[in-house]
Amino acid sequence: MLQGKATMYFDNPPTIISTGTVGGPFEEKGQIADDFDSFFSDQWMEEKSFEQAHTHLIQEASTIAIRKANIKENDINFFLHGDLINQITPSNFAARELKIPYLGLFSACATSMEGLAISSLLLSEGNANYVLTGAASHNSAAERQFRYPNEYGSQKPDTSQWTVTGAGVALLAKNGDGPKVTSATIGKVIDEGLSDPFNMGGAMAPAAFDTITQHFLDRNVDENYYDLIVTGDLAKYGRMICLDLFAKHQQPINEVKFQDCGLMMYKENQSVFAGASGPACSAIVTYGHLLKKLMKKEYKRILVVATGALLSPLTVQQKQSIPCIAHAVSIENLS
Repeated sequence: MLQGKATMYFDNPPTIISTGTVGGPFEEKGQIADDFDSFFSDQWMEEKSFEQAHTHLIQEASTIAIRKANIKENDINFFLHGDLINQITPSNFAARELKIPYLGLFSACATSMEGLAISSLLLSEGNANYVLTGAASHNSAAERQFRYPNEYGSQKPDTSQWTVTGAGVALLAKNGDGPKVTSATIGKVIDEGLSDPFNMGGAMAPAAFDTITQHFLDRNVDENYYDLIVTGDLAKYGRMICLDLFAKHQQPINEVKFQDCGLMMYKENQSVFAGASGPACSAIVTYGHLLKKLMKKEYKRILVVATGALLSPLTVQQKQSIPCIAHAVSIENLS
């Protein structure tokens, strides 16, 4: 059911019945390592290229989620997934192996919540019994596509972020016990004219503010409704800008309650500049770290606002500004 302008409220909220989260060696040293299902010992993952390793991540996370749910691949109606690489080829190739009817998605680092929103809509309206959805990224693959290969050793400013190597997927069911997806607010594309590809947090902050504000308006709630409001990967500087936007528009928000996945992934002594980024960032933090807290009843309601910068290497070379988007999904314990 549509609430307000841009929010879907699910009268039959689907359940997240299992998840799969995998990471690389750098992520294993991070501050939420205990919430991953498994790690790979190197960036190659026994593949011939970083892009093939990227596909391996998706397959591994998907296999884990399916196994934990104790169902078969044939039981799953749809697979929704996306990543950062040209034509989302890692997701496409993973879907080739899974052999589940597939919808490829792209909202850059906002893909995780785009997938969760569409999956929930399919299930709530009775168009599926099980849907597998997620997002993934690979640091070395993303660096050489969007910036410079890591082996170049190029210098970066403090506003840069570290692309997560990993994959996070969730398996949703029409019925079941566990946290429910209750609503989703689809964001608008927001472009404030920023063009620095090394400042994604600053570019995405206005989109996050716009979507959160729209969600509150559509659902007639405020920050007090949620135990946690977490953005995807604004990281240090983007989060500060977003907080400034709330203050500027006289909509103050609790800084303790307003957190960011990009600041949760790594430890302070890891050299990640402003924080983590990549589609895997919000996917892993949500489907690993935050879902465990929901399962333990540490949270009753959370709002996950995944953020994405919709640029490409070509648009950067043509010196165009960076359009951004944010999608918000509420996940709640209803029992």
